[in-house]
Amino acid sequence: MVDLTTHWLGLELSSPLVVGASPIADDVAGLAAYVEAGAGAVVLRSVFEEQIVAEQLAAHQFLDNFVDMDAEARSFLPDSSVYSLGAEPALARLERVRAAVAVPVIASLNGVTPGGWTDVARQMEASGADAIELNLYDVVTDLDETSASVEDRQVAVVASVVAAVAIPVSVKLSPFYTALPAFVARLEQVGARGVVLFNRFYQPGIDLDTLDVERHLTLSTSTELPLRLHALALLHGRVGLSLAATGGVHHGHDAAKAILCGADAVQTVSALLASGPKGPDRLAQIHAELRGWLDEQGYLNLQEACGATALHNVADPHGWERLNYTKLLQGWTPRPGQG
Repeated sequence: MVDLTTHWLGLELSSPLVVGASPIADDVAGLAAYVEAGAGAVVLRSVFEEQIVAEQLAAHQFLDNFVDMDAEARSFLPDSSVYSLGAEPALARLERVRAAVAVPVIASLNGVTPGGWTDVARQMEASGADAIELNLYDVVTDLDETSASVEDRQVAVVASVVAAVAIPVSVKLSPFYTALPAFVARLEQVGARGVVLFNRFYQPGIDLDTLDVERHLTLSTSTELPLRLHALALLHGRVGLSLAATGGVHHGHDAAKAILCGADAVQTVSALLASGPKGPDRLAQIHAELRGWLDEQGYLNLQEACGATALHNVADPHGWERLNYTKLLQGWTPRPGQG
């Protein structure tokens, strides 16, 4: 039987399947069922930069309202360290999860500007996190901000988090980089240990009756996977970072494709959320499908399969990409019943 052990971010995982950042980890008691079903690691729900900064400012404003109202005012105020400044509930949950499961637990931070909020990474490390997943969810709205300045700012954020902790830092990216390999190489240079491909951006709709924004979280489907496969195949063997896929992994064959393209770990969320209370059963099914396919192909371990279809095996990756694009467009014919 194939050995599914993998190494991700320097951590040994009994399985490449990872429960991604989501409300799933809020149910600390229920996580044990996911681990038993085949989860090799768990990523906790993100702590947001805005959440931390807003609560810090609110606390300081509250204290400032009373400072120096009279000569003895300061003596009546407790030390500000007793106030919850945004991260404490997440840190408490992290400690409970760490005590409940015997697999690596990854804490998640979501932010895009350098600042004091990155100190939370140090608190996460102290609370038992095995690694940090830094989610760079950034939507540019300023006409004067260039892609170069955005990337410089994001690299600075990664560098600040890496400098704050001794545990590995993985960076969760969006697919919207003009030169993804070059940006990932920069992340490696400042100390990141891995990248997660890709974050799914919030896509609002418009209500035509109220002219208001419609906010709906749409779960992923397997049709979103090819974008991740392409990026994995492009990066594997060309950077020294651990690679993980997230988005579009709903079946064991989806996980197998990601591994063949170079993923050391495969995160899944939507397939589990869609299954409701049967989420652990769904993960067990994905685990069994992945193992079954690898066994059928004669693989002895995951390392033999990882990166088998990556582009570093091609002499001219750019030319190969262009050729595939040309063949795809020129070879298309309508199906019966199509225009």
